[in-house]
Amino acid sequence: MPGRPPFTVCIIAFNEEQDLPAALESVAFADEIVVVDSHSTDRTREVAEAFRGRSMDGKEVKPRVIERDWPGHVEQKNFALDQATHDWVLAIDADERVSPELRREVEDVLSVPAGADGYTMPRRTRYLGRWILRGGWYPDRKLRLFRKSRGRWGGVNPHDHVYVEGTIGHFRGDLYHLSYKSIEDHVRTINFFTDVAAREKKVRRVRWPLLRMVVHPPFKFLKMYVLKQGFREGTAGFIVAALGAFYVFLKYAKLWEAEGREWKDAPTP
Repeated sequence: MPGRPPFTVCIIAFNEEQDLPAALESVAFADEIVVVDSHSTDRTREVAEAFRGRSMDGKEVKPRVIERDWPGHVEQKNFALDQATHDWVLAIDADERVSPELRREVEDVLSVPAGADGYTMPRRTRYLGRWILRGGWYPDRKLRLFRKSRGRWGGVNPHDHVYVEGTIGHFRGDLYHLSYKSIEDHVRTINFFTDVAAREKKVRRVRWPLLRMVVHPPFKFLKMYVLKQGFREGTAGFIVAALGAFYVFLKYAKLWEAEGREWKDAPTP
């Protein structure tokens, strides 16, 4: 398409052999694909290198795979962003998929002079065999298409966000999120993320972890299950809210542990 700005897709990955092929297929219309892999022990790299896409202009696109140690979510995503050779960047995770409706919207805004510097999109999460549309999990808007020259990843690990200097537009098409394969997988992810969150909070000198353990989890459950109508999702909605509260409890429990409270110097029986 003459005059259309090219765009790059950025994906960070670690052991994503199963999820990565469908993620790549959903962005096969990109002009460039950058995959930053944190030394996966499965076939993530081989899967990425074997993929072939075809850009909106009809050119074959082979992903560029870069191996790099894991420095943190924000840092890794900014590194991937720096590898993009085009100003327009679409960032997705390996467990996300660009829906056909979202693809058409991306193509449309890149085919005409865009009036915005970044675009948000609703993210629809599939969990326990169903799409979760309440409980705070939808629309869960994410800013993922933006001008590299105007945007940067920020936030506090593991909760990264794109910040754009300029105008923001909004897509209607969904970004599909195939999050957790089971409750076990969900709990495993919570354990990993709360490790990161607790370390970040310790660095930032967040205080009163015991008080936060007592107060914040019940309010989180109330917000997700009642105010955000998670109860309308049935048992799945209850599990989502309960594990959301557990996440909040665990990160402050780990912060308390990291600070070495009373038990640290307690005498051995």
